[in-house]
Amino acid sequence: MLTYNDTEEKAVEKIIASLADNIQLETVQPASTPVLSFPGLEIRQHQRRVLQDGKDINLTRLEYSTLVLLASNPGIVLTRTQIFEAVWNMDSDSCQSSISTVICNLRKKIEPDSKNPTYIKTVLGVGYKFDMRNAGE
Repeated sequence: MLTYNDTEEKAVEKIIASLADNIQLETVQPASTPVLSFPGLEIRQHQRRVLQDGKDINLTRLEYSTLVLLASNPGIVLTRTQIFEAVWNMDSDSCQSSISTVICNLRKKIEPDSKNPTYIKTVLGVGYKFDMRNAGE
């Protein structure tokens, strides 16, 4: 596992932000599928419910929206900026810590082991992706 301190993280985020201006990113939207089902995890969008092994998981609005966005785009790496703009519905240059906090809280609630996530993977220096290949293993 690779870790870095706050100063290093801010430097990496500045580099990524400057690179993002030169990279064309896909526009992502939540899928219209009413139920997203993965091993051990079910998202019932028409009821705004998340079930882990059949048990309801209580999520905040931001956690739920972030999960739906990621799960609706499995395998696609989404930048923190893309997640922020889609979930918060606004532009921001300082979204990095907000996204990290929501992802951390979400992992604590839905991952069997939040320190070794199976659903929400970090793509170092880029963002996050929902990995359905390893989900439930």
